[in-house]
Amino acid sequence: MLAIVLVALNLRPSMAAVGPLLSAIRGDIPLSFSLASLLTMLPVTAMGLAMFFGLHISQRLGEQRTVLVSLLIIGLATLSRLFIDSAAELIVSAILAGVGIALIQALMPALIKSRFADNVALCMGVYVTSIMGGAALAASLAPLVMMQSGSWRAGLAVWAGLALLALLVWCLQPTQAISRMTRRESFITRRRAWLLAIFFGLGTASYTCVLAWLAPYYVEKGWSEQNAGLLLGFLTVMEVISGLAVPAIANRSRDRRAILAVLLMLIIGGFCGLIFAPAHLVLLWPCLLGLGIGGLFPMSLIVALDHCDEPQRAGGLTAFVQGIGYLIAGLSPLLAGMIRDRLGSFEGAWWVLTAVMVIMLLITLRFDPRHYARHLPGPG
Repeated sequence: MLAIVLVALNLRPSMAAVGPLLSAIRGDIPLSFSLASLLTMLPVTAMGLAMFFGLHISQRLGEQRTVLVSLLIIGLATLSRLFIDSAAELIVSAILAGVGIALIQALMPALIKSRFADNVALCMGVYVTSIMGGAALAASLAPLVMMQSGSWRAGLAVWAGLALLALLVWCLQPTQAISRMTRRESFITRRRAWLLAIFFGLGTASYTCVLAWLAPYYVEKGWSEQNAGLLLGFLTVMEVISGLAVPAIANRSRDRRAILAVLLMLIIGGFCGLIFAPAHLVLLWPCLLGLGIGGLFPMSLIVALDHCDEPQRAGGLTAFVQGIGYLIAGLSPLLAGMIRDRLGSFEGAWWVLTAVMVIMLLITLRFDPRHYARHLPGPG
């Protein structure tokens, strides 16, 4: 589990470090907000596309080699930012990191389902919380690294050290393959799989938008990059707390609907605060967003895992859910950046995301565990 935590810490710094440093990056490299949004959109999109072949690669290479190769890709892509001189090079590094991230994220749910079968919700919570912990570290400390080194490139590249640490620890893990299915199942014709994917994608859209634009939003309000980064770091700390607590609470019951509804209401409250009173109760709005998003992210995957008892089938379903979901979520930073370029403010994006959360509240009503077997019967 410690090795999984260290690996998970590497899955967001390549994106989370960009927002707090965006003002400095744009001062050195010409970037519109729409173009800057590609630094979050393209790796998320790459994560979505790579999900569809991530499990197949892991079965060919083996679980341990897949994680090692993925960490190597993430580490090299992150380290390359020390030498970046153009927007195109920055975007390519983001895409490569996204591919490495996706290969790991496709593998981990099946691994957790097989290794920790009696505590899936709790262990998924620890794993997803570690992902958000990596984002918290990068968002909070990247501006400090930039101030100490005098270079935004160092603030982006320093996170390659996390990949090296995870590589060393993962090398010590015993090789143990996930059980293979005799026949690979396609979920593309399953309506419930699409509903789960849309739910995950819309929820992750709020996460990626906040990750990309919360810090620039407050920099525009007159905050320093350091303070805006710390605010994003505070939000991600709230995500970590929620990501640990909510799955542990949810482990008591298989019906997750009430918890999902509470989490969505917290997110709606946070976005309304950013719209109507961003300068007042400044810590409350990121707190609400962090608690809501931090719990929603693992719960979306846990609900998908609930639909399948067999680990490899559950892994295939979550790979499909994440693949489609990340393709949906990848569009959100771009749309928000376009809204900012068109309207001169991020408030329009916060309004759209609030409406999306209301739609998700309606979808939540469909997740009655008594009907999972009917909606997603086993192959045969």
